[in-house]
Amino acid sequence: MKYIKPYQIFEANAAAPAALTAEQIEWLDECVDGSWTLNPQTGLVDVDGDFDYWGQGLTDLKGVKFGKVSGNFNCEHNELTTLDGAPQSVGGYFWCMNNQLTTLEGAPQKVGGSIYCHKNQLTTLVGAPQSVKGHFSCSDNRLTTLVGAPQSVGRDFDCGNNQLTTLEGAPQTVGEDFNCKDNVLITLVGAPQSVGGHFNCEDNVLTTLVGAPQTVGRSFNCSDNRLTTLVGAPQTVGRSFFCSDNPVSESTLAGIFALMEEGMGYQQALEEFWPDMSDEDMGLMYKQMPNLSPEDVRKYKALATYGNIKNYL
Repeated sequence: MKYIKPYQIFEANAAAPAALTAEQIEWLDECVDGSWTLNPQTGLVDVDGDFDYWGQGLTDLKGVKFGKVSGNFNCEHNELTTLDGAPQSVGGYFWCMNNQLTTLEGAPQKVGGSIYCHKNQLTTLVGAPQSVKGHFSCSDNRLTTLVGAPQSVGRDFDCGNNQLTTLEGAPQTVGEDFNCKDNVLITLVGAPQSVGGHFNCEDNVLTTLVGAPQTVGRSFNCSDNRLTTLVGAPQTVGRSFFCSDNPVSESTLAGIFALMEEGMGYQQALEEFWPDMSDEDMGLMYKQMPNLSPEDVRKYKALATYGNIKNYL
């Protein structure tokens, strides 16, 4: 049942906030699944239940300011440019995707479930809560940095399809999956050191894995980058290691990594696998082999030059 106490509407005085308008009351009744009350001391609307105004084309919250929402709060598919008036705490999920937000300032600081803020125009994550128990999705925005991101995410963290060049500011702990594909990452410095599920950094411009998490519970995907080395690769990957579409072939990178999983360091694994490499891969990696003869260096340098010319053509 939706309700609001009469004195909270009509008996406002100089010390209390202004009363809600008839339009605001009608809107709250329409959008609340449960009940709501206006706190006369704070002027904030508390919701016992869910609040949903999906796809109404609104640019603001009609001047309503929310306090506590016990369930979910859904303002997705509107034209919001600010979260002014959003709840201070949400017991369930907070959805604000598919708007025109450039900042998360005003977002709830306590969220019991997940936060979905993807498909906006975010240039910063400042304003996000520092701990999220569920998922945090900020993909498909205009982020160049993760400064301001939650430092603890209980489930997935998705920052794919932005303009990130670094993972500085990323969460320190991610309970399940971490997705940072489709950016312009040149380094993984700042990535969490432990990811419970999958870590996906494919489709970037990485030349090294320095900064990558050292423990990944499931799969690690570094495909479609510019890798010619596995320096910095995880020490432990629970399932699969994906490394296709790099300058060095998938068979070579996967073979070296398999030796690393057996306990070898990268340099030892590289030298152990060297005889099994193709000439093309040797031409890309010979500078990492310190004990080659001058004749071999000339040979592999020539192979590298030939490879560059072939790629250019």
